[in-house]
Amino acid sequence: MGFKLFLILEKFLMQLPNSWRKGFFSLLATIGYYTSNRYKKVSHQNLDFLFDNKMSEDEKDEITKYAFKNLSFNFLHAMELRHMSKEDLQKKITIQNIEAIEKVHAEGRAVIYVTTHYSSWELGGASIGAFIEPLIAVYKKMKNQVYQEWLLEARDSFGNISMEKSNVVKPLVRNLKKGLACGLLIDTNINKKEGVIINFMGKTLRQTSTPAFLARKFNAAIIPVTIRTDDEDNYTLMLFDEIKVPKTDDVNDDILKATQLQADWLGDLIKKEPKFWFWLHRRFKNDHPEIYM
Repeated sequence: MGFKLFLILEKFLMQLPNSWRKGFFSLLATIGYYTSNRYKKVSHQNLDFLFDNKMSEDEKDEITKYAFKNLSFNFLHAMELRHMSKEDLQKKITIQNIEAIEKVHAEGRAVIYVTTHYSSWELGGASIGAFIEPLIAVYKKMKNQVYQEWLLEARDSFGNISMEKSNVVKPLVRNLKKGLACGLLIDTNINKKEGVIINFMGKTLRQTSTPAFLARKFNAAIIPVTIRTDDEDNYTLMLFDEIKVPKTDDVNDDILKATQLQADWLGDLIKKEPKFWFWLHRRFKNDHPEIYM
């Protein structure tokens, strides 16, 4: 019953002008900020950890407020993607450095897009599928299966194929061998049995080594990609040059070096414009649980 009411609300919201929808979701973000002390605290803990307690309370508050707004707008974008044409999406998106992909394709190699929870990740993923190439997008299984189905329908509306991470290895390998693309997040919390230890903004963390492992084994190209905006109406999909994986006799060291380069890329993004990252997530709880106590 609850989900049916939600779908009715969605239908109503999609009849409104875009500016009204943005206003509604901005209001939800403001309510969330002022009522969710738990997630405000998590955001401040993350900021203190990565920036060594050097940010003022006002700076942390400003970034945290934007984190709530950004999360709310990602939900809005998922809703809009379910009703959007390719032409509508194209009006929102500018692609930067498409040459990085063209170079890889000219070499007959598959692309592994590494990405992050940064700005509008929902628009970013959809834009790759709509304007560059469809990809297998790996996701973590959600507790609410009804909402998961709704969200995946939005994410796959422009040609992408969402696959749950626990069953994704064989399909990824099969598609990479065919020269098809995949998309992997590199900024989620992982357990101590996964990934490799890297240096992230001066902190030791575990990060998934899957992109480097697959790129090395199947001669694929790791292309970092993210998205940003100045006005929450127009977005730039930013493609970066290939992160090359060394191929020496030391496989583990090759994978570690390429994974470290991905961490450096993300760290540079965050240092340059910290407001766009998803600070409300306990990203470091397995490696540094003490910061959340």
